[in-house]
Amino acid sequence: MGLTWMAWTWPTAAFFAFIALCLVTMSVWEFKSPGGGPRHGILGLDTTRGDRLFISLLGSAFIFLAWLALMGPPLWGPLIIALVYAFCVFKWV
Repeated sequence: MGLTWMAWTWPTAAFFAFIALCLVTMSVWEFKSPGGGPRHGILGLDTTRGDRLFISLLGSAFIFLAWLALMGPPLWGPLIIALVYAFCVFKWV
């Protein structure tokens, strides 16, 4: 089965490359500094680095979907919002 069914545009490839880069970065970070120590953040949950990465990626997906539903392209606005959201998640969650 080939990959011809997928629209491999540069944004699609960049998206998957970013996700892979996030996973590699988190793996290296965990190797260099094991554990990371769970934190009790504003959500009332004990979260690790991987949990915060997952929460930020999931939230960013919803930000982009909401933007597309309400505003449409271009996507620079939700990118900035998603980056600020991810920063806040890693800082306070």
